[in-house]
Parts: sequence; structure tokens; C-alpha cells
Amino acid sequence: MKPLKGKIALVTGGSRGAGRCIALELGKAGATVYITGRSVIGNATNQWPGTIDDTASQINASGGKGIAIRCDHTNDAETEAVISSIRKEQGKLDLVINNVWGAHDLGVEAKPFWELPLKNWDTMFTAGVRAQLATNHFAIPLLRENKAALIVHTTFWDHNKYAGQFYYDLAKNALVRMAYGLSLELKQDNITVLAVSPGFMRTELVLKHHGSDEEHWEESEDLRRTESPFYIGRGITALASDPNIMEKSGQVLKVGDLAKEYQFTDIDGRYVPPFTM
Repeated sequence: MKPLKGKIALVTGGSRGAGRCIALELGKAGATVYITGRSVIGNATNQWPGTIDDTASQINASGGKGIAIRCDHTNDAETEAVISSIRKEQGKLDLVINNVWGAHDLGVEAKPFWELPLKNWDTMFTAGVRAQLATNHFAIPLLRENKAALIVHTTFWDHNKYAGQFYYDLAKNALVRMAYGLSLELKQDNITVLAVSPGFMRTELVLKHHGSDEEHWEESEDLRRTESPFYIGRGITALASDPNIMEKSGQVLKVGDLAKEYQFTDIDGRYVPPFTM
């Protein structure tokens, strides 16, 4: 069964991590998935593992349809061009998964605000919050032509607890508020807007930082509470397949809660509870 067959999805920041796995899960569910990001074969950002081409190839190899478009989402012209390509090639857009996040370039240092470089603003707001906002700006006119559509912002949220780093906390809460505001403005268009918060994910970069891999992560005490990035992919796919999703519009949802509601597990068969600080 392919609950998303015929749907057109855009996943930003899809070279690796949550974006890659969200794109793969949507593709397995039948959606045609456009994947954007800066990393392409032969030119991966910071020489990190994964590219948008790899993600598209993995979707295609599993029987889905993945289409990679290189895009630096801090460049509005490039973001607009992505939406123009989708309009030209598909004539519609059903799902936008706003996952692009520039803070990986600088990292998230746990220092007091006054000791952090102002560059944190650029990586988390210009290349994160604004990049997601700009994607919405160009995508919403196309989404509004549908009878129904879905926008998801990936973020971090734990019942208004402080995330521990000033810029990170501010940016992630801005994404939550963006989803809420857009849910009100787009309600009359039957467009659902949500923020989805995963737990501590075993992304490629997290595993690299801890000197581990997917086969050996359980040997690390620091990674015991982690979940795979496929967990959020399964959560967003479940949401996109829910005919009553509009009832959730404006909310911020934790992946662990979605797993309980929609009865899915992580790739290792575990139910991972909602992450708490």
C-alpha cells in the first residue's frame, strides 16, 4: 500500500540526517520527492557524508521517485527556482518539509550568549529560520492551488524548556512560532502547518562526532537515548497519510508521541519515548 501515491513532496536539507530519512520514507510511501541541499556528488559540504544525489538514488532504488535539485536556501533566487521547476514539471505541490538548517557549519557551542560569536545568528537564523521562511514564501502560492496541503517544520521543542544554547533555543522556538502563525493564515486554504520535534538523532554527523557508526552505537553510553533519523521520517509520513491531519494544525508534535499514536517503531523495532531535557 502506497498512501502517498500521486503526492508531490519537497524536502529541504535532504543530503543527510533527518532530511535524507524523511525523503526516503516519503518515497517508500509513494510520493514523488524533490530533495534540495548544497551537497552534490563531487562537491559535498565540508566533505561530509551524503549528498542530495545519493538520497535521490536511494529513493529510486527502493521503487520510489526522487529528484535532486542543488539549492543554497540562503539564496532566494535558487529557492524560487526550485518551486518554479516543481510547478513546471509536476503542476502541483502537496507537501513541504522544511528541514534546511545551517548551524551544522558552525556547530552548537554550549557557551554563555556573550561568549558566542555573532556568526551563530547567520548559521541558525539566516541559513536556518529565514531559509525555511523563504521556502514557504515561494511554495505557498503553489500549495494554495490544492484542495489540501501540508507544511512541516522540523525543530526541537520540549515543553518550553531551555534548550541550553541561546541562539539554538531562539531559532528552534522561532520555527515553532512560524508554524503556528502560518497555520492561522492558511486555515482557510485547508493547508495544515505543523512543527515536528525529534529526539536525539543518530545522524551521520552525530555518529562521526562520537567515533561510532550505526552498527556500534549501542556500545557508547552517550548514544543510549538516541533514535535513528528514520524515526522522524516515519512520523512525518504517518502525518502526511492522515486524512484528519488538519485537526492538528498549528501544533508542535514530538516524534515519540506520534509513534504511539500511529503505531510505528524505529528501524530497530524499538518504541523510543518522546525526548525530554
